[in-house]
Amino acid sequence: MKYHELQVESHKDRKRVGRGIAAGQGKTAGRGTKGQGARTGKKLGHGFMGGQGPLVQRIPKARGFKSKRVPAQVIYLDSLNAVKGATIDNFTLAEAGLIATPHHTVKVIARGEYTGKATVRVQNASESVRVAIEKAGGTFEAVPVPLPQATSAKKLDKREKKAAKEAEK
Repeated sequence: MKYHELQVESHKDRKRVGRGIAAGQGKTAGRGTKGQGARTGKKLGHGFMGGQGPLVQRIPKARGFKSKRVPAQVIYLDSLNAVKGATIDNFTLAEAGLIATPHHTVKVIARGEYTGKATVRVQNASESVRVAIEKAGGTFEAVPVPLPQATSAKKLDKREKKAAKEAEK
């Protein structure tokens, strides 16, 4: 018989533990002596630190921590009056100089009055802003963040799925 002619089983039998001290994995069955890890039904999440605050939750509170999250660009309702056009979106707001870049989340916050009748197509707005826009004769539409031209197809698919999920709600 040659090495390449061997018939090999693809799975390994599970280890029979707790069958006496002489059985190799008997008595405590590799669980040590007493404690939470020795008990049946132990389900500890990764990162569990014995009841102490987990490292993952402590790091954001640490001195010098800087969040990677990009905050939304805030627009006030009365500043929408300065934007001309039938639709107001990230690109028209960027052209008007109200936001730094069209490729970040924009949120409209209530302040002042809105007199236009445009369709506002941004990522988010407070409930009072939505009511004010509709009262003025316009409409509000929540849309995903427009992507820069050089974005991978994989990232695009993720955003489209997320947008479709939000549209279902």
